Amino acid sequence: METESLRAFVAVAECGSFSLAAEQIHLTQSAVSKRIATLESQTDARLFDRIGRRIALTEAGHTLLPRAREILGMFEDTQRALTRLSGTVRGRLSLATSHHIGLHRLPPVLRDYTRRWPDVRLDMRFMDSEQAYQGVLDGSLELALATLAPQTAAPLVAIPLWVDQLRFVCAPDHALAREPSLTLSQLSRVDAVLPGEQTFTRAMVVNTFAREGLDVGVAMSTNFLETLKMMVSIGLGWSVLPETLIDDSVHRLDIDHPPIERPLGYLFHENRTLSNAARAMIDLLEASRQAPDQV
Repeated sequence: METESLRAFVAVAECGSFSLAAEQIHLTQSAVSKRIATLESQTDARLFDRIGRRIALTEAGHTLLPRAREILGMFEDTQRALTRLSGTVRGRLSLATSHHIGLHRLPPVLRDYTRRWPDVRLDMRFMDSEQAYQGVLDGSLELALATLAPQTAAPLVAIPLWVDQLRFVCAPDHALAREPSLTLSQLSRVDAVLPGEQTFTRAMVVNTFAREGLDVGVAMSTNFLETLKMMVSIGLGWSVLPETLIDDSVHRLDIDHPPIERPLGYLFHENRTLSNAARAMIDLLEASRQAPDQV
């Protein structure tokens, strides 16, 4: 059973699509299909039900998936351990980043990294921070850059790098913009637009109000901060945004409360051997801690 066939199987299972899986692992769709067919022949079991354009794991597929992840994790851990012996920085680095970090914090680090270590093949994926946590936990990702959870339990290790100062904002022509100063109690009576219910950022905002015995009325939500900013700018409600995103399209509110601090950083699995490529990335990330914030 080839590891590349297992890798294709895991990618299809996670993406729910042969075409998306092909894009993720840099193969043609036909090549992915052939690897799945080979794996189904070797296991003598159908792994996916194909109904029109939709696919779903069969019972055999559900049984194989955790074992495939475990096998790939052990194989990649062995590869990393052997590569570390030579001290060379090369090979594949699976890295996830949230959209906000990828757009506003990571570009200078990536530019420096690719110039220094051109032999590293970056497998970089944009995803929500909560998904990135799961990817590092199940071994499909070696590193992740994300909004950090309030508590990160073993076997994950989370290292803070930056702090986003989240400021309260509304549209320039919103009724709230005419108030010289506001309290959390006043804000709680006005519709908000916030990140999705399962996000760490949403929890930070809701918990800030809850500590004052207040609820937040969320009218709309989206996990993309740039979209959230647009929704605020056209008057759909108040929200919180990192200072790096605030411009003339939104009005910064004067709130009788300190800004909400959102920790950003990287995480890895403490029981997995980090590749030289990952360690090189961590070195640059640590150096960026001292650099001025990127807008």
